[in-house]
Amino acid sequence: MDLGLKGKKAIICASSRGLGLACASALAREGADVIINGRDADNLKAAEAEIKKLNAGTVTGVIADLNTEDGRTALLEACEAPDILVTNNNGPPPGTYDQWDETMWQEAFAANMIAPALLIRGVIDGMRTRKFGRIVNITSAMVKSPHPNMGLSTSARSALTAFSKGLSKEVAKDNVTINNMLPERFDTQRQQQMAELAMALKNITYEEARAEMEATIAAGRLGRPDEFGDACAFLCSEQAGFITGQNLQLDGGSYVGLI
Repeated sequence: MDLGLKGKKAIICASSRGLGLACASALAREGADVIINGRDADNLKAAEAEIKKLNAGTVTGVIADLNTEDGRTALLEACEAPDILVTNNNGPPPGTYDQWDETMWQEAFAANMIAPALLIRGVIDGMRTRKFGRIVNITSAMVKSPHPNMGLSTSARSALTAFSKGLSKEVAKDNVTINNMLPERFDTQRQQQMAELAMALKNITYEEARAEMEATIAAGRLGRPDEFGDACAFLCSEQAGFITGQNLQLDGGSYVGLI
């Protein structure tokens, strides 16, 4: 299937590794010209080199902190008239409600609600004028299945979800869609770190820690980043113009709810 992405301009936030990189790679493979982003120059350079090996769309790296106005401005200025925006950012740390002071709440919302919302504001008018736009927010499966230890993350990402849902209804007539991807346990560096933490806390092997994680997924395995990236590419495609305001659960069938 030709997704109609050749020559489209895409900004993918926090994309020097992990799920952001998977999305950038999938879009570039379909012929999109991608702007990738990170705060570490070495990681960003490695990601650029990886995407260039695809010999498809172009790739440009932008070092920027999305939590700052200067960082967001640098990213937007690097891509004139973007067709696609994929928002992504580091999530706040887990903990308990009694550990989270006002500063931690403000930082969580700044990174996972306000920063993406301002980036959306920066691109959406142009998308509406050009009658094409695809916005995808990478949030979390816990938006629909909250966990008490992830309250900072789920609260901020749920706020972004609500904002995006409301806005999606206004811009749909202009062929601009806004959707959210809700990942659960993909095989990225983050999950490797979680396995290593379990090793230290439980005195178990890496293989045992991985097996414990896989057992929490109905499919019996961790998700592959390329599966996530390909789903993102479809949501950004010409064919996905009638899909908007949705939360796509990518969790190997683990969500226990009905809707």
